[in-house]
Amino acid sequence: MTHNLRIGIPSKGRLSELASELLAQAGLNFRRQDRSLFARVSQLPVDLTFLRTEDIPVLCAEGAIDLGITGSDLVEESNADVDVRMSLGVGRCKLALCVPDTSPWQNAGDLSGKRLATSFPNITERYLAKHNAQVHMVNLSGSVEIMIQLGVADAIVDLVETGSTLAANRLRIMTDIGHYETVLIQNKEKREAATVDRIIRRLEGVVIARDYSLLEYNVPREQLAAAEAITPGFKSPTISALEDPAWCAVRVMVRRQDVISVMEKLETLGCSAILQTDITNCRL
Repeated sequence: MTHNLRIGIPSKGRLSELASELLAQAGLNFRRQDRSLFARVSQLPVDLTFLRTEDIPVLCAEGAIDLGITGSDLVEESNADVDVRMSLGVGRCKLALCVPDTSPWQNAGDLSGKRLATSFPNITERYLAKHNAQVHMVNLSGSVEIMIQLGVADAIVDLVETGSTLAANRLRIMTDIGHYETVLIQNKEKREAATVDRIIRRLEGVVIARDYSLLEYNVPREQLAAAEAITPGFKSPTISALEDPAWCAVRVMVRRQDVISVMEKLETLGCSAILQTDITNCRL
């Protein structure tokens, strides 16, 4: 064992890919040998440990790792005593109570006496207790959408992203139980605090950058105030004079989800040469 900071990340699956990409963009470069369980980050006193995603909250709470990248749903389900340091802006999903699309049930109380299958028994039991619903729990560790068709359950609680799997299995969402995403968690002892803070600042730069684009455009000076109202920026836009005194250039950060509508508004205002550039990292 070394005194390096230890970070646990998922060993396989989509979340493993997302975590590895995020760390690389934040400058935490590493090389994993074959299927090794450990890797050393270059130029930083950090070791990576590749773990099962669902084990990361517990291992972080127990001190086997100092930081961990995992789903907030798994943190809640495990009841692990850890600090959630930041949301990473990926892996967003919701946990939903689902029933057959032909069923008459409208709320959790209607399921009393029924069978319910889930891989999130702790979260589910807490939710059902709030609604005074007594059900027979069927605890599973994998996909549960097919359990109703197999006759194992009358309803399920499962993660939902697009809803296409539910439609394929002729299920509908009765209600959402919670919304979750990928998070960075930390052991309560907060070992190597300076290194942790440095890593978090790097990750924040990547996460914020993913939510914004850089927009550049030319605007008639007489319309500048109206343009600034459309694109106020993170704090304020950067404005430069053009050779033509009747025009100026603007550079500004815009939320990526708003870029198209903002470009349309600017064009209507008379702006031209409107350009979007992706931001890969930033410090704000």
